[in-house]
Amino acid sequence: MEYTITKNITSTIDMVNLAKNGDKDAFVTLIQSNTNSMYRVAMSILHNESDTEDAIQNTISIVFEKLNKLKKNEFFRTWMIRILINQCKNISKRNNKTTSLENIKEESIPPIGCTNIDLYNAINKLPTNLRLVITLFYFEDMTNKDIAKAIGIPEATVRTRLFRARKKLSDEMKGVY
Repeated sequence: MEYTITKNITSTIDMVNLAKNGDKDAFVTLIQSNTNSMYRVAMSILHNESDTEDAIQNTISIVFEKLNKLKKNEFFRTWMIRILINQCKNISKRNNKTTSLENIKEESIPPIGCTNIDLYNAINKLPTNLRLVITLFYFEDMTNKDIAKAIGIPEATVRTRLFRARKKLSDEMKGVY
C-alpha cells in the first residue's frame, strides 16, 4: 500500500484509527485494500454485476457513516463484510420480488483468484449459505471465528457448513478430474 509507506502506518488498526479521526485518505486506503474481497463476497451471493456494485456502494456509504461506532478496530474487515452481507441480503430480497429475464440469463464472472472454471462452476451450484462460507474461508482467508461473526452464526455452524460444502464440491468435482 502506497499510503503505508508515506505515513509509516504499520497496520489496519492504525488506518482505522486515522479514518475514525477524519483522515479521508486513510479511509480510501482501507476501502481500496478491501475492494476485491467485497467484490468476491457480494458476487458469491448475488451473481449479478450491477447488484454487486450496488451492494458495495451501499456498504462503503454505511461504513463511512458508522465507522465511529466500530468498537474494536482489529475487527474492521469482519464488521465491513457483515455490513456487505446484510446489504446483499436486502438486494436479494428486493430482487426476489421482481425478477427480470436479464437477471436469469446473466453469467457471473469468476472471482479474482479463482482460475479453475470447473471449481468455480461447482461452487456456484452450492446453496448460498454453503457458497458464502467457502468464499469467505478460501478466497478471503477468514478464520472460522471471523466468518461466524460476519454471518452471525455459531462457529460450530461454520465448521459444519464448510464440511458440507467440501463434501458437495468433492462429489461435484469427481466427474471432472
